[in-house]
Amino acid sequence: MRAVKMAPAGGLVRRPWVPLAVLALLARAAFGLTERYPALSLLQQERHRQRHSPAGEWAEQYSAECDSSFLHFHESDCDIGGSSSCESMLSLNTEKFLSQAKLLAEQKRFPFATDNDNTNEELAIAYVLIGNGLYDEAIRHFSTMLQEDPELVSAIYGRGIAYGKKGLHDMKNAELALFELSRVISLEPDHPEVFEQRAEILSPLGRISEALSDLTKAIQLQPSARLYRHRGTLYFISEDYATAHEDFQRSLELNKNQPIAMLYKGLTFFHRGLLKEAIESFKEALKQKADFIDAYKSLGQAYRELGNFDAATESFQKALLLNQNHVQTLQLKGMMLYHHGSLDEALKNFKRCLQLEPYNEVCQYMKGLSHVAMGQFYEGIKAQTKVMLNDPLPGQKASPEYLKVKYLREYSRYLHAHLDTPLTEYNTDIDLPGNFKDHWAKNLPFLIENYEEQPGLQPHIKDVLFQNFESYKPDVQELICVADHLGSMMQYETPGFLPNKRIHRAMGLATLEVMQAVQRTWANSKVRMNGKTRLMQWRDMFDIAVKWRRIADPDQPVLWLDQMPARSLSRGFNNHINLIRGQVINMRYLEYFEKILHFIKDRILVYHGANNPKGLLEVREALEKVHKVEDLLPIMKFNSKTRDGFTVNTKVPSLKDQGKEYDGFTITITGDKVGNILFSVETQTTEERTQLYHAEIDALYKDLTAKGKILILSAELGEVDAVCNLILSLVYYFYNLMPLSRGSSVIAYSVIMGALMASGKEVSGKIPKGKASIKISKYIRSLVDFEAMTAPGSEAFSKIARSWMNLKSISPSYKSLPSVSETFPTLRTMIEVLNTDSSHCLKKTIVVV
Repeated sequence: MRAVKMAPAGGLVRRPWVPLAVLALLARAAFGLTERYPALSLLQQERHRQRHSPAGEWAEQYSAECDSSFLHFHESDCDIGGSSSCESMLSLNTEKFLSQAKLLAEQKRFPFATDNDNTNEELAIAYVLIGNGLYDEAIRHFSTMLQEDPELVSAIYGRGIAYGKKGLHDMKNAELALFELSRVISLEPDHPEVFEQRAEILSPLGRISEALSDLTKAIQLQPSARLYRHRGTLYFISEDYATAHEDFQRSLELNKNQPIAMLYKGLTFFHRGLLKEAIESFKEALKQKADFIDAYKSLGQAYRELGNFDAATESFQKALLLNQNHVQTLQLKGMMLYHHGSLDEALKNFKRCLQLEPYNEVCQYMKGLSHVAMGQFYEGIKAQTKVMLNDPLPGQKASPEYLKVKYLREYSRYLHAHLDTPLTEYNTDIDLPGNFKDHWAKNLPFLIENYEEQPGLQPHIKDVLFQNFESYKPDVQELICVADHLGSMMQYETPGFLPNKRIHRAMGLATLEVMQAVQRTWANSKVRMNGKTRLMQWRDMFDIAVKWRRIADPDQPVLWLDQMPARSLSRGFNNHINLIRGQVINMRYLEYFEKILHFIKDRILVYHGANNPKGLLEVREALEKVHKVEDLLPIMKFNSKTRDGFTVNTKVPSLKDQGKEYDGFTITITGDKVGNILFSVETQTTEERTQLYHAEIDALYKDLTAKGKILILSAELGEVDAVCNLILSLVYYFYNLMPLSRGSSVIAYSVIMGALMASGKEVSGKIPKGKASIKISKYIRSLVDFEAMTAPGSEAFSKIARSWMNLKSISPSYKSLPSVSETFPTLRTMIEVLNTDSSHCLKKTIVVV
């Protein structure tokens, strides 16, 4: 190749095949690039664009394999680990600029090369301009060529590429890019790369269905691992995880060594709740690429969702060993630590996250929450205020953190103001404004008319200081360790429930306080509640557990629904659980699908027996083939009223009024095809329903108190059994009422354990992991609230619960424990004990167990 000679006056000697205008343009480009553009390869340019696309981080991962088709100069030789071939193919000095354009032309390494060498040379120069970020110059050069030949396909294609590269934030660029690429397709309809490129323009614009259509056409023309992976990515973004999985699987069949595709395959499992399958895919991705940070991060999150804290921690740590500044891993690890009750460690991760990414709303919100939970209100509210100031742009959707932060700030101010007020002298449900509670519990935007903010932080009220475990007296240390043990007995051993040692301690202390309060009540002693001294009622018993659950995690509104504004109650307040939504399965409740399905089938037969007797036989035969929820869809078509879906209501039999039934929960199934199903349960808390349940619980509590007083005097076996059954029956109605906005399950179980201990019986068995005690019921599982909600009556629930509780006589050592309410009489003392390191308890022998 001939060298470029410099003219004596410093100008450029024109080469025979390069037009003078183009040569001048290249000279200007060579001079200006050093100041205006970084030395990026085409691939790096594309990665940068992908990072700002709606696909977010996963799109960045997608582009990381270096085989993007967006500018098909050639199939890249680079590998996943990176190599010299991944470096910029274009230099910034004029000589290399021209020589590389010449090489492109000779080898025809650009789209739609022609048979004319001179034309190819001019086209190559324009593509070199694109490669160096000089999009406007490239567009002008292509336009000049198109004036001479309006149907020069490569120039049309290149101009479309240049418009797209200029930036799709400008709709004019997007429209021009699409126009040019559509022209190419009309002229050359059999080139898959053009359809793929047009899909790349369409997808960031939100025109996903059109992009999918283009990719499908490209696959029909020439299937490839890349095209299947690209289409799978768009299906993934569209939350069509099953179809995305099929595409990633096809991609891997064509090229098995694709860690990105394997990661995506795992994510399609993860988002459908298939956690074990997701974990296997993430591990396979790591076999292909041992330093794959995002695979380690995703593996950690899958283990976290399974509730395996140790495995999750190990995976997150491996990701951070590869890159200690990986923001999303720091964020996810911090959130896991927070929900494990390790607030100090969580805070370190959120602070590091914010050092790297100061405007990260999730880390900022969680930093504020962690400070508040530990009683550091000044730092907490400072962080919350930063989130509040980050207003969404016009047309931009507010983040969940932005929506929640004002509620947290107001509640934080309230907690701070009451740090040193005796807990017996106020009532949070009464103090907080009704509309505030209603909006907070429903997670609505903070748009409350005439709302008066909580007073700001008072300087004379100091933050909570860390309390060393050794600073507590020995009997209080014993109390803390016993509480930790009791709290751990409440842990659900099922996917979706991460052990939380802070919640364990809080609810263990709640259990002991309930035990002590019930014992005093049965001994005719009064209690101090809400500023009044009186005999304890059933709500007071639950309120003990409510206060501990609230302070353990101030992010969650644990509120009595019957204390909401009258208007809210009249409309009904729904506790809603999605079991299947679209393709997403709620793994927490998977074990209950079969039982609920049997119930639905029975109700369908009853319905058709009353409304469609002629078709009953056909329906019965169809129901025999129903083995999963999706199988119900064809049966919905048997009746016009159920064509779009149906609801089934459970009934809860009364003990007080034999033969009477209350509304339980509602099962809803809607959808028209697999993958478009909503299978959910909800309880609707209305004033009328609440009053009916309250009357039932009142009667049971009255009976319980009377029998408890007898039990104090005579601990006969028959009396103990009667009291145990009354406790479980009372809580059975509490579970079915679901009277709290959050936390009903663990609150109710701590009351069960505490009241049973007051009767002289201790729960020594853990809640089972899965099906157990076949002799009792094949449906015994691990979620106590769902056991109560799906049991046919209180007696059945009592029988099931006692089968795993393994009740034994209480140890006398419990009597020597100090009073929980007197030891921790204020919010400050409660927060102090929850903050205290629990590792000492592992070294101590817990006498009472």
